[in-house]
Amino acid sequence: MDRKKITESINKALEDKGKRKFTQSVEFIVNFRGIDFTKAENRLNLDILLPKGKGKQQNVVVFADTQVALDAKNAGATEIFDAAGIAKLAQDRPRLVSLMKTSEFIAQPNLMIQVGKSLGQVLGSKGKLPRPIAGIPVKAAIEQAKTRVRLLSKGKYLPVSQCIIGSETMSADDIAENFEAAYEKVKAKVTEPNIKSVYVKLSMGKPVKVA
Repeated sequence: MDRKKITESINKALEDKGKRKFTQSVEFIVNFRGIDFTKAENRLNLDILLPKGKGKQQNVVVFADTQVALDAKNAGATEIFDAAGIAKLAQDRPRLVSLMKTSEFIAQPNLMIQVGKSLGQVLGSKGKLPRPIAGIPVKAAIEQAKTRVRLLSKGKYLPVSQCIIGSETMSADDIAENFEAAYEKVKAKVTEPNIKSVYVKLSMGKPVKVA
């Protein structure tokens, strides 16, 4: 996809920002064709690492104990829950919902089963299930989580998906680099002929067609 066209479309979307009482996100929207999303194997659940970040502070919640919890604290995790903390959080739905609105989640592998049993139904409903800390230091996992977005299928029958690729405070060039990361991830999953169209928009703005 042409980088110049991407940047021009993003600039056009940014012109529509107006004056808001909050910082708007920039959204990547992709429409599909020829894909049967009623089949589970065709549904999307993609992790995308934005090379230029999200353009705003990202909280990271870590489910961990022992040394991993200590490493997470030293690496700047927003909150840390051990096994007892997970059980307590499961009984505090308002707090869990509040964390989901502002945080990404990662977990020590040996706690993944407990997280799934105690919190999985709520976290999974919003695409917020934690990613395991595996093969990399905790600090690196936290830094990845700060730039990670998820692109999910919208149910069985809607041929459209979207995710955040930045904020209105970022430059068009930086957002374009994030756009390309998202597009390449989608293209690798569904192949380009199955991508009908792609748009960008601000949270409260009008969609601008890129391709």
